[in-house]
Formats: sequence, structure tokens, C-alpha cells
Amino acid sequence: MDKRSTYETLVKQATSVLQDETNQLANMSNLVSIIHHGFNFWWTGFYFVESEELVLGPFQGPVACTRIGYGKGVCGTCWETQSPQVVGNVHEFEGHIACSAESNSEVVIPILQNGKTIGVLDVDSTTFDQFDEVDVEYLTKLVHLIWQ
Repeated sequence: MDKRSTYETLVKQATSVLQDETNQLANMSNLVSIIHHGFNFWWTGFYFVESEELVLGPFQGPVACTRIGYGKGVCGTCWETQSPQVVGNVHEFEGHIACSAESNSEVVIPILQNGKTIGVLDVDSTTFDQFDEVDVEYLTKLVHLIWQ
């Protein structure tokens, strides 16, 4: 199955799992699991804005950085720019925060409410150049299942 078809399946699965649940923490946890296991990514999770930092939320994968500063690393850059970040080689990203030496590429999707970034969805892979615009398109759709 190609990437787009896999994402279409994940969107259907996530829609089914999330549609009748009102607890946001449960929905975030299930969404992260669906994405993570759908592609067997290295790390998949949320960070949320708390004061001047992003703070770790529900995730799947190895232990992660707990706090990330505004404009710091790929996640902090996504928060600052309010735009998705696709990084083919995180080792070449100036200011990259290495929570794990196993991570080689990353995509980060902003979560926006009323024009403000409230958090980000962060996905890491051990494969270089894992992510592209298809990932951005579908990860954004998946995030919108919780935050519209």
C-alpha cells in the first residue's frame, strides 16, 4: 500500500475511534497510537504551549524531551512560524534538539486555535528524508479531527 492509501486508512480508523469520545486526552492518546503504529515511526507525539515553552503531551516511542523553548529546534520553529516543518536530515537543522540520536528526519504540524499555536504534533523517523507534503497534508487532517 502506498503512503497516501495508508493515510486514508488511518483517517478512517481515527475518525471511527474519535467520533463519539469527548475526552481530549483519550483522543490525543489514541490518535498518536494510530499514527505511530500505522507507519512504525520512531517517535510520535504532542507538545503543548505552556507559558514560553512547549511541554510534552501524549506520545509513543522512547523517552522524549519534556520542554522545548519558543523558536528552539524543529518543534519550537514550528510554534514560532505557525507552519509545518519538514526536515529530511535533522542533523543538518541548525539548533536541532537531539532527544534521541536514532532520529534522522522529522515532520512537525502546528495545532492552531483562533490564530494562535497551542501545540504541535511531532513525528520522527530513523529514515532520512522520510517525510514530504503527503505527510503534511494527512497529518494536518488527522490533527483537525481533534482541533477544528
